[in-house]
Amino acid sequence: MDPRLPTSRLRHVAHLGVRARPFSYVVRGLDVPSDEVRVELAGPGGEHWDWGPPDAAGGVVRGDAVDFCLVVTQRRHVDDNALTVTGASAAEWMSIAQAFAGPPGRGRPPTV
Repeated sequence: MDPRLPTSRLRHVAHLGVRARPFSYVVRGLDVPSDEVRVELAGPGGEHWDWGPPDAAGGVVRGDAVDFCLVVTQRRHVDDNALTVTGASAAEWMSIAQAFAGPPGRGRPPTV
């Protein structure tokens, strides 16, 4: 089986994950928070990808783009990667993140 190597194309998945933050709440019947969250990611080639204001009141998600993409596509639980999540809104979002259409996904249980 061919291993899938991460490329800079993951930026598209990360961008979709960031833009889908409101959807993660709406699909669960929850109110969308008004505070913003900053996302700071390291791309597979060493690129820096950032979304949201540097002083985002909702907190910050930092780390590897692969880890972020695995969380927002519900392939990994947020506790099973090296993302650093600070702030209540950022933590809540990462616990329900969903960057795909359809009903709310169950997510992945943590393995740690």
